[in-house]
Amino acid sequence: MNNTLLIIIAVVAVILLLVGGFSQALQFLLWVGIVLLVIAAIMFIVRMMGGRRV
Repeated sequence: MNNTLLIIIAVVAVILLLVGGFSQALQFLLWVGIVLLVIAAIMFIVRMMGGRRV
């Protein structure tokens, strides 16, 4: 379940980064994408360091 959520957050972040980069009017999406990407990376690191605890 957590792995699926992590993948979904990463995909949304990449899509928002692309849309935000291509359109000046939607530049705030660039920041949203960066924040989501950082959150996904932190979740991934915590999960790898924490092991398989539920």
